Amino acid sequence: MDDADRTRGDTTGLSLRDAVRTARLEAAERSGVIVELRDASLARLSMLNELLDPIFAEVPDEHADLFDRGLMPGETPRLFVDMVAHIALGRDRRTYRLLQDTRAGRRVLAESSNPHDIADAVTRYIARRLVAREQAMAASSAPEEIAPRPAPHHPVPTAPATSARSGRASAFLFGLILGAMALAGATALGVNISLR
Repeated sequence: MDDADRTRGDTTGLSLRDAVRTARLEAAERSGVIVELRDASLARLSMLNELLDPIFAEVPDEHADLFDRGLMPGETPRLFVDMVAHIALGRDRRTYRLLQDTRAGRRVLAESSNPHDIADAVTRYIARRLVAREQAMAASSAPEEIAPRPAPHHPVPTAPATSARSGRASAFLFGLILGAMALAGATALGVNISLR
């Protein structure tokens, strides 16, 4: 854009946000060193993260705790969607991969070099998680007709409290007598018992 266009007030040019995105893409394509590749990966994932902002803004507040989105730098940068799904870049550093960790291992849910395709895949993933949670919540709050009814209460006849006390006392006395007999038998056989 030259000075003549600026004086006319032409506002049809790129916005700063678009220019920053373009600059990040150019920086990602020029990087050749491992550190620069990591920075390029972070830049590409942060652009995708911006694309996901409106999608996560639509998640109902009661289900917001289900998702824990965050960009994690590291040796392999990742954009986490929740605790089990994340987005990473492929070996070519241009292909986005939506991955889910399962008991059977890691599954690739979507793979594309177009960030909009991955944003659509994340949207479908979020929708499936929301529906699964709603179904789980509905199943846990089943109506009373389906819930098992308790068995009718039949009182068990009980003896008076004195018989329970006397039973415990007689068991104690029986144990005391048995112990005394064992001690007497051991001394009669000549076993040396020393208490320390």
